[in-house]
Amino acid sequence: MLAAADIPSSALDWERWPIDYITRLWRAAEHCTGDAGFGLKVGARVSPASINVVGFALQSAATLREAIVMVQKYQRLISDGGRFQMLAGGTSTWVVYHPRQGQLAFSPHQIEAVLAAVVTFAGWVTGGALHLLRVHLSQTQLGPVQGYRNVFACPVEFEQAFSGLLVDNAVLDQPLPQADPQFAKVHEQYTDARLAALSLSSVSVGDLRQWLMAHMGPQVPRRAQAAQALGISERTLARRLHEQEQTFDKLLDDVRRELALQAVSDSERSLVDIAQSLGFAESSTFYRAFRRWTGLPPARWRRQKIALAE
Repeated sequence: MLAAADIPSSALDWERWPIDYITRLWRAAEHCTGDAGFGLKVGARVSPASINVVGFALQSAATLREAIVMVQKYQRLISDGGRFQMLAGGTSTWVVYHPRQGQLAFSPHQIEAVLAAVVTFAGWVTGGALHLLRVHLSQTQLGPVQGYRNVFACPVEFEQAFSGLLVDNAVLDQPLPQADPQFAKVHEQYTDARLAALSLSSVSVGDLRQWLMAHMGPQVPRRAQAAQALGISERTLARRLHEQEQTFDKLLDDVRRELALQAVSDSERSLVDIAQSLGFAESSTFYRAFRRWTGLPPARWRRQKIALAE
């Protein structure tokens, strides 16, 4: 899977991945499985342990609505890839998922997996199947209709303005049998601490790598811009990177290298265009950097890549 997604095996040691890595892994899974219902099946097979401490906190919630509010609050502990919104009406509420993608567009299988996971988690929390009124998906239909019926058990409409689940307010506000205020408080305190720790530590390699991926272009991202975007000072950013044996310049070089390898793999892109897109003022500077990264000039590296693929 990593090879198909062109993700280095060293990424397995990282605490968090850039969003685009997740997207590339989804695309690789879609390609390798050839299963149009892959996303739905993944979402239907999750468990509370899949989202770590948040999953256990949800099981102590007083109502399903409260559990969804907890997901909104602790979303970053689950993933940086999106957020949930509740649009309440007189008798029902839309639970809408807004993907937060990087440079790559989300795989539609990711969206289906998230909505299917909400249904699955709701079943864990309530102790029974979640009865939905309607499901909207912003994308076209991917797999057989029966696959959607098996997961959602309600009408599903495609190519809509948003992706979400319509739930009866009575279902959202019904007291849950396993609700435990004392456990809920303990879980909330612990989860708050985890979220605070993430906020302190993640403004470093993971978040910075993701930010660099999204902002790399003809104008090379600067340290001051990154610090401002991450909401910290340059000195604080440098200190947190130093704590993880990393520097801004090294990380910038790593991201440039990764993007360069992806771009040079595309035989239709000119090397001059690639150099400019990565902020190299001169093509010769790019060629020297590429030789330093790979030991080969870009044109030769591309030819070898194509030969191996054949």
